[in-house]
Amino acid sequence: MNYTIFIIEDDTSISRLLKEHIEKYGLSASVAENFESIMEQFHLIKPHLVLLDVNLPKFDGFYWCRRIRETSKVPILFISARESGLDQVRALENGADDYITKPFSYEVVMAKINSQIRRVFGDYAHAAGERVIELDGLQLYPERLELVFQGKTAVLTKKEAILLESLIQTYPRVVNRNYLLEQMWDHADFVEENTLNVNVTRLRKKLQDLAIEHGIETVRGLGYKLNKSW
Repeated sequence: MNYTIFIIEDDTSISRLLKEHIEKYGLSASVAENFESIMEQFHLIKPHLVLLDVNLPKFDGFYWCRRIRETSKVPILFISARESGLDQVRALENGADDYITKPFSYEVVMAKINSQIRRVFGDYAHAAGERVIELDGLQLYPERLELVFQGKTAVLTKKEAILLESLIQTYPRVVNRNYLLEQMWDHADFVEENTLNVNVTRLRKKLQDLAIEHGIETVRGLGYKLNKSW
């Protein structure tokens, strides 16, 4: 299968070199041409993976990452000169799969591209026996990051899927905030307290989009619990 990589990078020298390296390894590469119509190009190209810079004209990479995640779960790798830990956390929280800082080795970029392709489409993909976590008609597919309810589907981020899986598995008990932080991040000590709140708010909104109102209840001083209000 010929995999296509969509390069969203406004530095033409970097995008050209990335394209050359990607094609040298037998993959296809397409470079963004208009930074105001990224989504139109994305849907036209139908890439298997996106390389995305943070600093872009008009809207930044975080914005486009969120837009892509509204309709697709393709791997997204950020490539940026911004080395701040907060930028990296923000990228991952907006749905990215990895974050590569500039200057980078093109061999490292290719290794990460190939790793993501194997994980999603190749040797490590879940061909059968996919997990389904269900609670009274609410179906969570953690591997494909999808939530299904009464024929409607919502696309989740990795963090939202982990959060919802914890809430479903623990229902009807309360899930402690510290437990959720440990489940969602490898180094919970470095995660801002508000980051969990943001993910809960986003997951609530996606449940509302499936006509599930008040799906997550805040238990003050303890954590959160699933409110089976459907």
